[in-house]
Amino acid sequence: MTTTHAYGAQSATSPIAPLSLDRREVGPTDVQIQILFCGVCHSDLHTARGEWPGTVYPVVPGHEIVGKVTGVGNKVKSLKVGDLAGVGCLVDSCMECSSCNEGLQQYCDAGGMVFTYNSPDKHLPGKMTYGGYSSQVVVDQNFVLSISPKLDLAATAPLLCAGITTYSPLKHWNVSKGQKVGIVGLGGLGHMGLKFSHALQAHTVLFTTSANKTEDALRLGANEVVISKDSEAMNKHANSFDFILNTVSASHNLDSFTGLLKRDGTLCLVGAPEHAHPSPNVGNLIFKRRQIAGSLIGGIKETQEMLDFCAEHNIVSDIEMISASQINEAYDRMLKSDVKYRFVIDNSTMVD
Repeated sequence: MTTTHAYGAQSATSPIAPLSLDRREVGPTDVQIQILFCGVCHSDLHTARGEWPGTVYPVVPGHEIVGKVTGVGNKVKSLKVGDLAGVGCLVDSCMECSSCNEGLQQYCDAGGMVFTYNSPDKHLPGKMTYGGYSSQVVVDQNFVLSISPKLDLAATAPLLCAGITTYSPLKHWNVSKGQKVGIVGLGGLGHMGLKFSHALQAHTVLFTTSANKTEDALRLGANEVVISKDSEAMNKHANSFDFILNTVSASHNLDSFTGLLKRDGTLCLVGAPEHAHPSPNVGNLIFKRRQIAGSLIGGIKETQEMLDFCAEHNIVSDIEMISASQINEAYDRMLKSDVKYRFVIDNSTMVD
């Protein structure tokens, strides 16, 4: 076991603070990574503050991990010491079910999906997994991603969650050149959705409740911006969208967006609201064969595909760098949507 500097929460009401944790030794198929940067996701806040059920304390959040390989097991062939590598939301799964065999580990049919933090650790019975608010991590090679040196490493970190969460549905529903695509919400997820949709050469429309986000949306790749509270502006787009990606995690009425879809169009939800959305108008779906769907992050193969796509198109997240001691302040600012568009921790600031 190796003692590792980290930051975590001891309870739902305690601040994120320095602590030490034990990482396992590098096994035959393991990769050890010195964590250089870790993105801060809203899921981290929900888990640390006990807003989602099941948090086991102490908890060390962080599932947008990038760094440098410092050790590899003797059976690891794809990575070597010195390579740049990343770890996203998953560090294990059953690896045997149909979903895992198709590279869709996030949908593991056997319930064997192991999250990067706050999941029972298969390698250390009785222990929980600890995330990227730490100085190093050891992960099975099957769940480690290769990162191109072409990319800004710190700004790459949020791709491991915010990036793949938006890339995966755009690819699954075959978004392509000439299609009309909507992105609902301009935050950590929405700004990545704009960048990917633009890179896929779709005509991209941002929906927002805030007119002051127009300039930024256009900079990030939107062709148009629609204020969703403006019913006249919304009605102008009725029956015209091939696909709409809804990144908003607050409960809201979906009917205004399903009514914008063409026949056979899809509204895909990636935000998980604290309270359920109001029940949709079924007629909106039946009479145009529209669908409301959902999507969860992405499998390892697709996440690597996304990272390679980003290297090819020079796509990274817009970030604000913070030190480890600023995590609690960052959480409070996230609640106010006071970040453009993702906080990233400089892990070199993690000291006792």
